[in-house]
Amino acid sequence: MSSRDDLPRGKNRALPASTRQTLRSEEPHRAARLCEEHPRPDGRTRAERERVNVLFVCSRNQWRSPTAERVFRHHPLMAVRSAGTSPNARRPLGEGDLRWADVVMVMEPRHRDRIRADYPHLTGHVPIHVLDIPDDYRFMDPELVEMLEAMVPAVLFDHAPGG
Repeated sequence: MSSRDDLPRGKNRALPASTRQTLRSEEPHRAARLCEEHPRPDGRTRAERERVNVLFVCSRNQWRSPTAERVFRHHPLMAVRSAGTSPNARRPLGEGDLRWADVVMVMEPRHRDRIRADYPHLTGHVPIHVLDIPDDYRFMDPELVEMLEAMVPAVLFDHAPGG
């Protein structure tokens, strides 16, 4: 049995140079495997970092955008949130939402215009798509769900560069 004083001091000090080089070359591969299984400090796993952050926006965040959030919440290629442009929205839109989003999907042109007017410094880097869905639907209305299921993936994945 060796005592504590018999152990090499310093990282990999007693290992031959070829072994130290092998360990260093394997570190990126090990890190990649760990990222797949464990969250990073930002709390997102590798799979989550590869998903598209989609922010759905309507006026009061009561019917349309929460429906979209619910419909796509388990989609393997999307992370989703919803918010409203009105100060009285159930969940009002904030700067953090726009910083988080890779893509913003609004229900009407006036939502896009409001976002651009209120957050001009944050909207230059994030595409805003207008879905043209009028405020005629209740939460989880089957017709609304059907429209969202047809439109959202078409906007996100069929019109992507190289797609």
